[in-house]
Amino acid sequence: MTTESFAALFGGPAREPESRISQREVDLAASVQVVTEEVVDRITATAQRESGSRNLVLAGGVALNCVANGRLAASGAFDGIWVQPAAGDAGGALGAALLAAHAYFGVPRPSPAGRDRQRGSLLGPAYSPSEVGAFLDRRGLPSTHLPDPDERAKRVAALLADGAVVGHFSGRMEFGPRALGNRSILADARSPDTQRVMNLKIKYRESFRPFAPIVLAEDCADYFEFDGESPYMLMVAPVRRERRTDGGGGGSVDDLLTIVNQVRSDIPAVTHVDHSARLQTVDAERNPELTRLLRAFKEHTGCSVLVNTSFNVRGEPIVCSPEDAYRCFMRTEMDALLLGEHLLVRTEQPPFDDDGSWRQRYGND
Repeated sequence: MTTESFAALFGGPAREPESRISQREVDLAASVQVVTEEVVDRITATAQRESGSRNLVLAGGVALNCVANGRLAASGAFDGIWVQPAAGDAGGALGAALLAAHAYFGVPRPSPAGRDRQRGSLLGPAYSPSEVGAFLDRRGLPSTHLPDPDERAKRVAALLADGAVVGHFSGRMEFGPRALGNRSILADARSPDTQRVMNLKIKYRESFRPFAPIVLAEDCADYFEFDGESPYMLMVAPVRRERRTDGGGGGSVDDLLTIVNQVRSDIPAVTHVDHSARLQTVDAERNPELTRLLRAFKEHTGCSVLVNTSFNVRGEPIVCSPEDAYRCFMRTEMDALLLGEHLLVRTEQPPFDDDGSWRQRYGND
């Protein structure tokens, strides 16, 4: 997204995708981020001065910059900060619907008291157990039916603890750019190999790209230097100092991968090079299914943190339907798929023909 004038100012063109990342690219990225944070600080300080308010609401695409948001939260300049989960252009659709409901149909404005009324931002389509079961039956796909939510959580937690990467398809789809647990790929944050494996074998993207943690809201302070909620994965916070390891780093960057792959904490898969993490806190009010899973994982391992990344591969949207989820599952190297109440194990699935005949035979769901 840079221009010729940008290239002229900074001594050359942008890096080609997939090419080696040098000190120049690292310095440019860091510098652009610092300037962005300075601009956000000044704008919000001006808004506070003119309004006299100690509470801040952010929207617009730059409000998805989690590092800038985390810096604002840590500064103590505001008592409360809320970022619209669909902070880009898509969020305008929600605003338009609320405005029309209030202005033309007399629906009262949402009350500002208590937690935000977006309730997890789970506003997309959902598929009932009977719809998911019918999909599996039509395709003749082997699965284990787990209607009891506690048993389901225990089975998935055990797989994750054993190192499995699991596609998690549950309830209504998220509204906004972040997968918040209902259309997610989950893995064990304690493993130093998780980031590399998920990038290369699941997401098909450059292996330096970091992943985000989900953590039980009540345990957040045990892992991160963060006081508050981050239910929409829009805040960056430091990993607690006592959980960090040395991890090396520093000096000149000859190849970013040699630095990224160092272990920096006891949850290395979600710890960035500066010991920070893009944080999502999970609670039973917004997402009871994901909360049960994290509690089951904690009971199994003593850890209440998992890796959460969007259920898709690079270049494709987040999956929406059961067919979308199954296709993505079989086109990658995920180990298991929780499809509503049904658990599918990769090694039990029939050979998957991805040459288009699947769609010709069955169409879309």
